[in-house]
Amino acid sequence: MKLFDDSIDRTKNRLPKDGTVNYYGKLFNQKEADNYLEKLLTTIEWRNDEAIIFGKKIITRRKVAWYGDKSFEYTYSNTTKCALPWTKELLELKALIEKETGEHFNSCLLNLYHNGDEGMAWHSDGESDLKKDGAIGSLSFGAERKFAFKHKQSKEKVALLLEHGSLLVMKGATQTHWLHRLPPTKKITEPRINLTFRTIVENEKAY
Repeated sequence: MKLFDDSIDRTKNRLPKDGTVNYYGKLFNQKEADNYLEKLLTTIEWRNDEAIIFGKKIITRRKVAWYGDKSFEYTYSNTTKCALPWTKELLELKALIEKETGEHFNSCLLNLYHNGDEGMAWHSDGESDLKKDGAIGSLSFGAERKFAFKHKQSKEKVALLLEHGSLLVMKGATQTHWLHRLPPTKKITEPRINLTFRTIVENEKAY
């Protein structure tokens, strides 16, 4: 089996400045990607996401799950999650992307988008729980979706199409200088699962 699409330059930085984003393309053949999608849909403990915005609790249609080496706490959108133990499939995927990227991850935040109506607004993953300038490995399964970046100062935009079974890696100063989002679209009726492998740093939060 050929693991990677030779037509994609994995070393190319997809950002013009102030950060590094590498797109690896598809890591799996169609059958393997389909199998992982089915396993993740049925074995992950999915929950509707929650956020506190202007003091009001918001429940999203999008579902999330948080896994890790141990019961890490992770706080974003003014809510805190406690990591669950790894599943067999998550450990397999973690080992694969660690081998290919040379990075190490100790946790994973998963998102389940049921269709194109569900997306993610502009944001950056700069929470104090995360390793400063650490790599985030983003695996996608299911519907192909557009993924966009916007520079915080210049407002430059960059967009990629994330394929079924593909890997995107964000690292360096990307979270400091760029926002990213998953735009909603009426054209997509199939689900998409996104796994973002991260590194939580304990006892090094900014005060």
